[in-house]
Amino acid sequence: MIYDDNNVFARILRGEIPCKKVYEDTHTLAFEDINPLAPVHTLVIPKGKYVCMTDFIEKALDAEIAALQRAIVKVADIKGVKDSGYRVCANTGVEGGQEVPHLHFHVFGGRPLGRVLARP
Repeated sequence: MIYDDNNVFARILRGEIPCKKVYEDTHTLAFEDINPLAPVHTLVIPKGKYVCMTDFIEKALDAEIAALQRAIVKVADIKGVKDSGYRVCANTGVEGGQEVPHLHFHVFGGRPLGRVLARP
């Protein structure tokens, strides 16, 4: 897998494109989705150059993997959905619906999501 340094999330990480930051630590950045599908729709990304979940698990350090998982729960807490419930989604590859070739997790919440997330 070849990482594209010009993808939108790489540009956000470099500060070339602004974002509404929700959380950041050494290994991760979380920010609001610009086209939210739910009242809470935050993206959580690793700061490393990983195309997708497969790439991440094969190459990331254990500290990066742990930080990403912790960041997802931290975002749920910050956004007030940790106790009421939330959905975490990561699409991988073309058939999985991945649109940006940088691993990212969507954290959805703030309303009953049902079995499948649909645009309100």
